[in-house]
Amino acid sequence: MHVEPSIVDGAKITLSYATATGALGYTAKIARDMVKNDGAASLAIRALFSTALVFFYFQVLPHHPVGVSEVHLIMGSTLFLLFGAAPAAIGLAAGLLLQGVLFAPIDLPQYGMNVTSLLGPLFAMALVARKIIPAKTAYKDIGYGQALQLSTLYQGGIVAWVMFWAFYGQGFGAANVASVLSFGAAYMTVVIVEPLVDLAVLACVKTLSGLKDSGLFEKRLHATA
Repeated sequence: MHVEPSIVDGAKITLSYATATGALGYTAKIARDMVKNDGAASLAIRALFSTALVFFYFQVLPHHPVGVSEVHLIMGSTLFLLFGAAPAAIGLAAGLLLQGVLFAPIDLPQYGMNVTSLLGPLFAMALVARKIIPAKTAYKDIGYGQALQLSTLYQGGIVAWVMFWAFYGQGFGAANVASVLSFGAAYMTVVIVEPLVDLAVLACVKTLSGLKDSGLFEKRLHATA
């Protein structure tokens, strides 16, 4: 999901500053709400774990350039189910920045676009999760169909944002359209893997019920609403 350098440049890149400001501002809001409910320590520890995992996903797991961007296994739905929306958002933003600063400074000018592409779908997924996961169901007990819906929404949102940036920056020429479509087709294959990862992680979490009150995990992971 890293938009390639030069896809959006010049004055057009200013839009990414605005969208990133909105995404990071909303992250600050939901983080403040979480502190009120769960405390600052819980937010900090979850955000730290989330950041470490995101950095691992971006830097260590296989990732391949395809078309206008790269295909990553980000597992945003996994982060959301384990830690909640605010820690997941902080982890995505911080992990992306850390990876850019330490290993890929060429990606830093695109940070606004990339962080928007990660956080926008996360917030949409968090809203939809309220609809598709009944209040009487703890996250650890969701089924494959629910995990698939969350993953499809998140990954589909990332593809939509990358497509937007590519068409916004380079227009609708045949070469750009082909490059965008090749990226979209390759990226959506992640949807095959992510729900299985979600269910495997949640199966492991069921053995950690002793940590349900530790503040390390999202409350809904082990409890109903």
